[in-house]
Amino acid sequence: MERQQYYRAISRIMKAGSHFVDQATQALKPFGITEPQYNVLRILDELEGQPATVQHIQGQMVKRSSNVTRIIDKLLEKDLVNREQDADNRRKVAILLTERGKTLLETLDEAVERTHDPTYANVSHGDLVALENLLDKLMGSSQ
Repeated sequence: MERQQYYRAISRIMKAGSHFVDQATQALKPFGITEPQYNVLRILDELEGQPATVQHIQGQMVKRSSNVTRIIDKLLEKDLVNREQDADNRRKVAILLTERGKTLLETLDEAVERTHDPTYANVSHGDLVALENLLDKLMGSSQ
């Protein structure tokens, strides 16, 4: 494999990632939600009502961020999440999605999905499987 071609491919992957993040950012903007805030809401929703620690959320973020606590604070201000301190260990904090957060997330998901519709229409199931396999292969050495 030609190393130049490899680096061009990696560059295209990075540009594609930025493109999709930019699309999501634009879709979320009317709701006053940033892409990292949306990412936190998605992570919490996937836990299906189970609490998450800040460390868990940070580990699941699409783009690792050192300011997860600040992101959570913003979501608290908007009543989209709750933060509960452990009675036995004050340093342990549980983060939960509120009903308001769940409701807004459904609306946000629809808005973000609409931005993906044109791209989704251009790829087959086989394309997606091949892409996932290739990305797994590329990330295998760094996971």
